[in-house]
Amino acid sequence: MSSLLRPASLADAPVITGLLNAVDVLEIGREETDLHTVEADLRHPETDLGRDSWLAFDGERLVAYGLLWDESKGERIDADHYVLPDHQSAGARILDAMQVRALHKARANGAERAVVHLHLNVAPTVDTGLLRARGWTVVRRYHVLRRALGPGEALPPTAPAGVRVRFCETESDRMRVHELYQVSFAGHFDFQQRAYGPWLHDVDGERLDWSLVFVVSTDDLGDVGFLIARDDREAMGWIRSIGVLREARGRGLGGFLLRHAFAAFAGRGRDAVGLGVDTANATGAPELYARNGMSVHYAVDTWEVTLT
Repeated sequence: MSSLLRPASLADAPVITGLLNAVDVLEIGREETDLHTVEADLRHPETDLGRDSWLAFDGERLVAYGLLWDESKGERIDADHYVLPDHQSAGARILDAMQVRALHKARANGAERAVVHLHLNVAPTVDTGLLRARGWTVVRRYHVLRRALGPGEALPPTAPAGVRVRFCETESDRMRVHELYQVSFAGHFDFQQRAYGPWLHDVDGERLDWSLVFVVSTDDLGDVGFLIARDDREAMGWIRSIGVLREARGRGLGGFLLRHAFAAFAGRGRDAVGLGVDTANATGAPELYARNGMSVHYAVDTWEVTLT
């Protein structure tokens, strides 16, 4: 039985990271959560930690954690939830508190209901019966893909005729990546349009190594795509997102950007790179990644509940 339920603060980031890594070990076999990632979550501009976060302790041990944020300014609310297997009652208390708060946030936005999304491993430590009893259902599946890298892959690929790639070095380049991001992902499941400032927070712009952000352009269309990668995860290099405008798809630009990222990480001595993909993506992304040697590391489900 948990002895304490309280809000989180930024000072709790190390103990939250410890909990998430304990969950990682149980779900995927090894620790893959970094402290800076948790700190970025706790700093989310749409989160009021005093009302949108929960920690449950058994004595001094953190056993469950929940967080809400609101990017839609409407009915959509996003959530994180982690619990150790032997402390489902603490997880249930947090779920109930999250649902009450999520509906309050949506109503404050002028919506009549809250549609809450939660991402969980396909074999999570939380008892999914607790979710189903509260009306949650699985609406989407994502794969986290991984590819091994060798030192011989450090040379960047040769650009096709009429194609150029550049690093994102200036503020104008960053703003251009933001524009390309918003257009290329429009219509994708779970995507929320974001202004430049909030988007910079979403990509952890203050910590991001912008030399690992690439912009691809063509002679006939100008800037048509981007790739955002980061090298601050202990487990592997990480490709956060890759996008190509609809009118430029089918020309091999996505694969070209991928191979640029592979070369950059291999040149830094990384032995693996990963990314996440929606298995129902209609742009051909899963097939693109498979063609470039990426395979499933683990799978994640999006759970949804509608609250009125």
